[in-house]
Amino acid sequence: MVQRIRLRYTKRGRLRFTSHRDFQRAFERALRRADVPMAYSAGFSPHPKVSYANAAPTGTGSEAEFLEIQLAEFRDPGQLRELLDESLPDGLDITDAVEAHTSSFADRLQASLWELRLDGVEVADAERAVAAFLAEETVEVQRRTKNGLRTFDARGAVARLEARQAPADRPGGGACAILRLVVRHLTPAVRPDDVLSGLRATADLAPPVPAAVTRLAQGLLDEESGTVTDPLAPDRDAAPAAPSTAAGPSAAKVPEGSA
Repeated sequence: MVQRIRLRYTKRGRLRFTSHRDFQRAFERALRRADVPMAYSAGFSPHPKVSYANAAPTGTGSEAEFLEIQLAEFRDPGQLRELLDESLPDGLDITDAVEAHTSSFADRLQASLWELRLDGVEVADAERAVAAFLAEETVEVQRRTKNGLRTFDARGAVARLEARQAPADRPGGGACAILRLVVRHLTPAVRPDDVLSGLRATADLAPPVPAAVTRLAQGLLDEESGTVTDPLAPDRDAAPAAPSTAAGPSAAKVPEGSA
């Protein structure tokens, strides 16, 4: 392994129903199509070194999924992003790529910002439900897991929750509230549908149709403001500075006022 590249990708439109395993298969095909010089694991069954981080649940859209690949040869991150994006179906889009210059990337994925569209729900009802939920110290919800029915607190993981009116010019019209939700990544993981279960338990908020859920960001959590910051920023900040091209009297003079 000579280089690590960290990538941000999306799950949009119909491809939000793509499972994580389906994405893994599609991404490994894209690596082959783009002729990416991957580093491989050792052993009897070598596989490309790809690390996936905190994938969104099947059925939710996302603008902020992350993975890391290890290369056997150096490549320009921007060019690599374009090649991989062209090799993936529309909806699975590679939107950013940086060379890894720091460690413990997964530790920077501390929280997620989610948007929940509640069609058929008036914003005033959503605001009352949010206020009731936030007023509680704990909100116990249940979720069925592979080990059976599990009860846990959905309130403690919520760093921020607010309701707002959906844009008036959206397709379809009618009542629609938008929830903006920042959730800490704890164990057990609290998902947007767990928070919806908590809103139902504390305020009897029950949208008539399933909520459309999209992850807008994930990364470092600013506890004071409740905002989520870009986890790739530390790698950009740690990147070596580009060599200076302005040196000595032989350097070409830039005309005054040129951009």
